Amino acid sequence: MHKDWPKTTEELTALMQTFGKGHPEVAKGFSQLSTAAEKDGAVSAKHKELMALAIGVAIRCEGCIAFHAKAAAEAGASRDEVLETVGVCLYMGGGPSFVYGSQALEAFDAFVSPE
Repeated sequence: MHKDWPKTTEELTALMQTFGKGHPEVAKGFSQLSTAAEKDGAVSAKHKELMALAIGVAIRCEGCIAFHAKAAAEAGASRDEVLETVGVCLYMGGGPSFVYGSQALEAFDAFVSPE
């Protein structure tokens, strides 16, 4: 495995909690925004997590990839759905998306049980 994605989410969560203690209003606002944006609506929470994962790939944010790969797995996304999501990233973003998209797939695999 290229990266320990579960450990990445744990470490980033701790860092973000430290930030939240120092600036609780901003952290609370971000948390509320996140909760509101992620819930089921006209678009399912699962598909929103796949979109967020794609955006993480597009902006080359490993932390975003880690958190949204985990959330996509928890929302019931399949490996095939992640593969197709990464395929769209490659189409839209070229080579850099290939690198980060491959990491997104590895991150997703780290949060699901082997089949």
